[in-house]
Amino acid sequence: MSDTTRTFSSQVLDGPDRAPSRAMLYAVGFEKPDFQKPIIGIASTWSEVTPCNIHIDKLARESAVGANAAGGKAIVFNTITISDGISMGTEGMKYSLVSREVIADSIETVVGCEGMDGFVAIGGCDKNMPACVMAMARMDRPSVFVYGGTILPGCATIKGEKKDLDVVSVFEAVGKHANGEYSDEELETVESCAIPGPGSCGGMYTANTMASAIEALGMSLPNSSAQAAISDDKMRDCFDAGAAVMNLIKLGIKPRDIMTKEAFENAITVLIALGGSTNAALHIPAMAHSAGVDITLDDFERIGKRVPVLADLKPSGK
Repeated sequence: MSDTTRTFSSQVLDGPDRAPSRAMLYAVGFEKPDFQKPIIGIASTWSEVTPCNIHIDKLARESAVGANAAGGKAIVFNTITISDGISMGTEGMKYSLVSREVIADSIETVVGCEGMDGFVAIGGCDKNMPACVMAMARMDRPSVFVYGGTILPGCATIKGEKKDLDVVSVFEAVGKHANGEYSDEELETVESCAIPGPGSCGGMYTANTMASAIEALGMSLPNSSAQAAISDDKMRDCFDAGAAVMNLIKLGIKPRDIMTKEAFENAITVLIALGGSTNAALHIPAMAHSAGVDITLDDFERIGKRVPVLADLKPSGK
């Protein structure tokens, strides 16, 4: 690879005086030819804190395979995540929005410090998704976002009726229990069956809203927002994202080339048509600000006046 594809890693790794840097990387698995390849960061938000992110280490490893197959050298690193779904209604929620900035800062820190030429960021919960895009916009290095994917529905038999369940079913069950409609055992059945495995809450809640908006923005590959967390499609999405970053590096395409005012307006249009979460009004302006684009609530109002809600998706629909 020419140095035009190694704008940042060459500063960290090239020349006799950078031998100590190379020595450190030999210890984590680099081989001599790897030092002449673009370094591709894989920012993973894996954590056991929440089902939204429990599977993301596997996805990150697949993105690394894709980047390596395309001629790069991938380095996987982690950042934090928190779960609004667990901490809602407690003092812990005071940390929630702040975590977005911590995550964006941490990705920016690693990519900048380690001289990465591009990166994939994989998010699966409310705050880490806009945070990933904020870091992409700040660094303005070739990058692709991967959505961790949505959770499969749960299922249980309640009062003799088989029901599909999701996280909102649990909140509804709490109300029915308080009203005397559900017994303790029925409430426990719902809570133990509603969330059967990895993935983000199954509905047009914040995670799926932001995944759709980020795809419409142009920062993830087509269909990334519509795939189940545990699926062959999602694994291919991760592999392809790693390869896509290598292509962006070769073409010299950076996030701010994509994240224009028009692109943000497109994202807002899509989320309104889908009946997306109002939390997007917090996240899209922050993402735009990181890209040097001015987006305000006035833009949401202007676009909302001409765009109808078209989709029948939970929680606003069925």
